[in-house]
Amino acid sequence: MRLKKLLAACALLAGIACGAAQAAAQEDQGYWRAASSNANAITGDLALGGSKLTIDYFTFPLASIRRLKPVEVSSVFDADVNAGIEGMLYRLQVAPDKRFLHKNTLCGDVETQWMVTYVTGRTLQVAFFSGDDQPVFTFDAIQHSSAVCGTFTYSR
Repeated sequence: MRLKKLLAACALLAGIACGAAQAAAQEDQGYWRAASSNANAITGDLALGGSKLTIDYFTFPLASIRRLKPVEVSSVFDADVNAGIEGMLYRLQVAPDKRFLHKNTLCGDVETQWMVTYVTGRTLQVAFFSGDDQPVFTFDAIQHSSAVCGTFTYSR
């Protein structure tokens, strides 16, 4: 009897943990309004939905790569590492000749290949990166990286 209760409790905790992880992965999904000057000047509003990203009526395939730990998120954004909020790394391909608002591009004359998102409250932070290799998420690496294209803020 005790073993059955213990197994049931473990199964319940595993289900809750899986549900929380799935909910956390979905928190950046949906429609977001441009809130920063960069977002207003370059992308306008954006939408994340499943396996696609929509910017200025253009849709791009999007692949979830992995969750980012709070220390990795704080290397990219001005985020409190002690808040414990995770981010998400995505892979995408936005051609360098793709023009958005005011004829702006995301990464200048190089292809945009990576996107990081971080949600706190009703605010979404997004960073775009170029380069074939996955970005290294340490403070020093980000500060000295030429692959960082820009950071943008959105709200709901």
